[in-house]
Amino acid sequence: ILDDPNIDAIFIPLPNGLHFEWAVRAIRAGKHVLLEKPSVSNSTEAEILFNLPELDQPNGPVLLEAFHSRFYPSWALFRSLVDPAEVEHVETRSMIPWWASNKNQIHFNYGLSGGSMMAMGTYNLAALRLLFGESPEECVSCDVKAYTDGIHDKCDYEVKATFRFPNGGTGVASTTLMGETIIKPSWVTVKTKEIVVPSESLPAGQQQYQRRELTLQGLIHGVFWHRIDIKEINEIRSKDGQVVKRWEKKTSRKAYTWKEAGGEFADLPGETHWMSYRHQLEQFVNKVKGRKTQHWVEREDSIAQMKMVDMAYEKSGLGPRPTSSFR
Repeated sequence: ILDDPNIDAIFIPLPNGLHFEWAVRAIRAGKHVLLEKPSVSNSTEAEILFNLPELDQPNGPVLLEAFHSRFYPSWALFRSLVDPAEVEHVETRSMIPWWASNKNQIHFNYGLSGGSMMAMGTYNLAALRLLFGESPEECVSCDVKAYTDGIHDKCDYEVKATFRFPNGGTGVASTTLMGETIIKPSWVTVKTKEIVVPSESLPAGQQQYQRRELTLQGLIHGVFWHRIDIKEINEIRSKDGQVVKRWEKKTSRKAYTWKEAGGEFADLPGETHWMSYRHQLEQFVNKVKGRKTQHWVEREDSIAQMKMVDMAYEKSGLGPRPTSSFR
């Protein structure tokens, strides 16, 4: 495939531990690469891969980490509703039920860079980082359940990791590959800091304050079902801090198409039946053909993602996934 001049682009859906080698081989062969997430096994590989000199050559290969959920309208709309400067706390969870998982799958092979944080968990970690608008300063805790035998050793099947971000906020990501019997949609909830809402209609000495809670149900596969719930919690307080009035406003939104997302997204191409993978492919082809892309995963973004994954694995005591010897 890599030697075939009729092939312009390669999709690499191999086990995580093989991503680095075959992405490097493809790029050196001049092929554009759509690389399944997580892009590589750890941040060492990410630094090498995303800084390959071939990528900076005129008309050089295009490299994109295939984080499909980030290309779907519901995620774009949800992010547009969140101001990173106002974020105080984010919590997110994903799961695969026990009956859909198996100890002998590649997810539980340490040599192939297995582990739940490398599977479903990478979506949750990315959600924290993107909603805070920056990388975490510290992984405060990382509680894992992991196998300890043979090729499965050091492979986590359940994780709960807490991170501290530069603005003082905290983020919690939970994932399991051995979850409950009934499938539950992935979700992310954002809680904002309290802000002052200017109002000229209030009596002197009174001020309106507002906090918001925003939840995206269906974080990963929004095409099947999703809902964005927005709760605004308002209080009017007197000068001495006494609550004069309190009320909540709840609304819900959805965005199966860009038109439904509205606003800045309304005129972007797409159909109701397009899955996130189709939206992602649209942008990949746009980049390959030199056209404008509306959404993208930048190189620095992919490197930051693997640094966050490494940070959690180091805190857990399991350690980062092994580095390929290929160069």
